[in-house]
Amino acid sequence: MKHQLNIIIGSTRPGRAGPIFAECLEGFAREHGKFEPVLTDIAAFKLPLLDEPHHPRLRKYENDHTKAWSAAIDAADAYVFVAPEYNYFVAPAIVNAVDYLLKEWRYKPAAVFSYGGVSGGLRAAQALKPLLTSVGVMPIPEGVALPAYRTLLNKDGAYHPSEQVLGGARTMLDELFRWSEALKALRAGLPSE
Repeated sequence: MKHQLNIIIGSTRPGRAGPIFAECLEGFAREHGKFEPVLTDIAAFKLPLLDEPHHPRLRKYENDHTKAWSAAIDAADAYVFVAPEYNYFVAPAIVNAVDYLLKEWRYKPAAVFSYGGVSGGLRAAQALKPLLTSVGVMPIPEGVALPAYRTLLNKDGAYHPSEQVLGGARTMLDELFRWSEALKALRAGLPSE
């Protein structure tokens, strides 16, 4: 059985490029063959700033948006965050979405597919990693960074990755699968709720 890979679209603002890159990565991950990729768009869950009255460790969610987000994240074996860089940092929607949950994230690996200006979103990717470790996610070093991402979109807004990007994505997915396999025993040993 293939591992479920949630490709999390981290930008929620109008005109965002995240869905373009996420859809491209979804197709590539499907061809890669080791994961069942699932597009997971934070915007679709309409998460307000954390509005649950109980700490996430209790999993006593009161809001439907939190329950839906919990189910989506819990179902995954691994994640790729498609993360833009905002003000030298990770998008606030990602920070909020991560903070909503706790146990659902545990013992799962994550990679970052970042995009931005000159840095390719690398500062956002590095800022995201300590947050992920605080909820029990294992961020792997392999990732993909797209500098000057707007120049990579054609006039219709489509994206066609270069061989270099595809090679980076292949390495990222290979390593993500290895980590997902290695952490499977830890996930299986978690107490049921």
